[in-house]
Amino acid sequence: MKTPYFSITTMRSLLINTIIYGLPIPVIIISLLIGSSDNIGLAAFWDWIRSLVDSSHPSPVLVENVIFNIRLPRALMTFLVGAALATAGGVLQAIFRNPLVDPYILGISSGAAFGASLAILVPLLSIHISAFVFGAAAVSLTYVFGYTKNSSSITIILAGMIVSGLFSASLALVQYLSDPFKLQAIIQWTMGSLHLSSWHKVQQSWIPISLGLLGLYFIRWKLNLLSLGDDEARAVGVNPTYIKIIAVLLATIVTAVAVASAGIISLYGLFVPHITRMLVGASNTKTTPANIFFGGTFLLIIDNFCRTVFPYEIPIGIFTMIIGAPFFIFLIKKRKINWS
Repeated sequence: MKTPYFSITTMRSLLINTIIYGLPIPVIIISLLIGSSDNIGLAAFWDWIRSLVDSSHPSPVLVENVIFNIRLPRALMTFLVGAALATAGGVLQAIFRNPLVDPYILGISSGAAFGASLAILVPLLSIHISAFVFGAAAVSLTYVFGYTKNSSSITIILAGMIVSGLFSASLALVQYLSDPFKLQAIIQWTMGSLHLSSWHKVQQSWIPISLGLLGLYFIRWKLNLLSLGDDEARAVGVNPTYIKIIAVLLATIVTAVAVASAGIISLYGLFVPHITRMLVGASNTKTTPANIFFGGTFLLIIDNFCRTVFPYEIPIGIFTMIIGAPFFIFLIKKRKINWS
């Protein structure tokens, strides 16, 4: 009896890859058609597409303005932020060999949040530059406080929690010193929001996020060697310290830019890497690209939900917390939080 060409495992892998890598474009198109103000029909959308291809075809001005100037930059910004947070979380979990590590635990998000809020309070500072500087400072402090000759990942994580608390307190101080108008902007920003997305923000963010994700993609196979331990990595000719510095630096860049662009999106960099590992396995050669595409698509789906279900928009950070907390409770109950 001949073995079927497509086994069940092969068909499952094909289905998962189709979902992860084929879903972004349809979700982005759907994001252009729906919104809190009004939905755009397929006929109007098709007329706009025809006007781009055929200059003689009349362009629907209102539809073009809504799609091109409001919804398209928001969809692209959301995808970039989701890809950045999910990939950074997956990489940090691989480096520290701990499934509970994410950019917030190591202080990157809280440091970047403090930097961005400080830039809102003091307009002389650039939000993106300030977020990156303080995000990098938070990581540096985490290593200074937690790294010793015989330190473990748990020590680094505890140091990161202390640094995160320090910058969270500093963020609260900035809020206390702010005037009511800036305070409202900072509070709304700390809950995570993408409603102010624009082409200007996309232009500021896409290059550092894309370069950071590209760098993490190219070193993804070396992250598998780090999971074996530093001595084993050196045995095959890989300098673990050098790779860790590069990976943490790239994760800091993409996280800081994402936080500066969208605010604090809670738990997203923590639970999405677990979902991708459940789908494609634990190998970083597969999870890194999966985090890029699935992370961006899933956050876009959540954002569509936030801006269409209610007459008013709900901050996206609230929904990621609502989704992430029950997910981890489920994993704990099923005892699926492990590292292999």
